[in-house]
Amino acid sequence: MSELESKFQAKLKKKIEGKFPGCIILKNDCHSVQGFPDLTVYHKSTCALLECKRSATAKHRPNQDYYVNNINNAGGFARFVYPENEEDILKEMEDWFE
Repeated sequence: MSELESKFQAKLKKKIEGKFPGCIILKNDCHSVQGFPDLTVYHKSTCALLECKRSATAKHRPNQDYYVNNINNAGGFARFVYPENEEDILKEMEDWFE
């Protein structure tokens, strides 16, 4: 069984901080804008938004796809991240931040 999303998110934040020294990670308030990605990662002069899921098969809540797609279509970086694609997303973030 997959771990809780909150545990995955905590581990992911530590990996991001190790991979991108000096970055700032903000936990977004799910009650402020429903469906907006969970984390905003600021590094250098840009940011990446991440919607954390406990697994690749976890259900998406209302508006999550909308915000991830809208951010990407506007030229930003937003991804769904889960244990199965975590390394790929971290690599994409590395390319994005450079």
